[in-house]
Amino acid sequence: MTTAPYTSPIPVRPATLQDAVAAEWTKMRSLRSTMWMLGVMTAVVVGVGLMLAIAVRSVPDDYAAEEAGRSGAVLELGIVGMLLGTVCVITLGVLTITSEYGTGLVRATFTACPSRGRILAAKSLVFFVVVFAITTAVSALTGLIQTGLVQHAGTPTLSHWIRATVGVGLFMALLGLLSLAVGTMLRHSAGAITAMIGLVLLPFVLVIGLYADSLSGLRSWLVEYSIPAQLSILYGSDGSGFDGHPSGWDPLWIMGGLTAAAMAGAYVSLTRRDV
Repeated sequence: MTTAPYTSPIPVRPATLQDAVAAEWTKMRSLRSTMWMLGVMTAVVVGVGLMLAIAVRSVPDDYAAEEAGRSGAVLELGIVGMLLGTVCVITLGVLTITSEYGTGLVRATFTACPSRGRILAAKSLVFFVVVFAITTAVSALTGLIQTGLVQHAGTPTLSHWIRATVGVGLFMALLGLLSLAVGTMLRHSAGAITAMIGLVLLPFVLVIGLYADSLSGLRSWLVEYSIPAQLSILYGSDGSGFDGHPSGWDPLWIMGGLTAAAMAGAYVSLTRRDV
């Protein structure tokens, strides 16, 4: 006796990038780490920005004398909170991929969508959009609070506003993607987070030991191209860095190139491993 082969009533089709994006969005908004990291980052950036604005407002004469001729320099106060917020973005970027390795969910992910490149692209897209939107909104809110409290500092120009909000949002999203790429290559949460924090702090640690006069050029280069220095250029009222280079939107090109190289390495690493 022969039986007819079973045919599922549910349509079966290959997974697409849209399916992968929907799945990654569901994962990201379901993880407690997402709410904690973005919530803490928002509280830190806004809270520190508010405290600094109140402190500066209490000494208007000193601040006005120091910042004379620099319209809207008050937005530069936002860098302190955002530098602290980089820890949250780095951690979230790493956990976006390493949490799946820790729980074993990555096996189910690769079974549902065998294309490793598609999974990496979906994770990157969802993460980038979420972090960019949140950090841009938080930067804008902090800037509005600071300019409202420290009115004697002058009104920021439109280009300064765009760099300190949209530019900072893009920079932080790229930094998070760099962390995601490092997490993909290392597959270990603690190791990847440590490596990324080391990347942020290492230039300043090395400068301490490079005290010889003959190494002054290297010291300047390490500080100038460090992640905190690049972020400070976006917050600067004139968009200039050390000795005028890099300046303007250059930090985004630098971070974008570094992130692209790391993502290429993450893709190669992800596609060549069993899991």
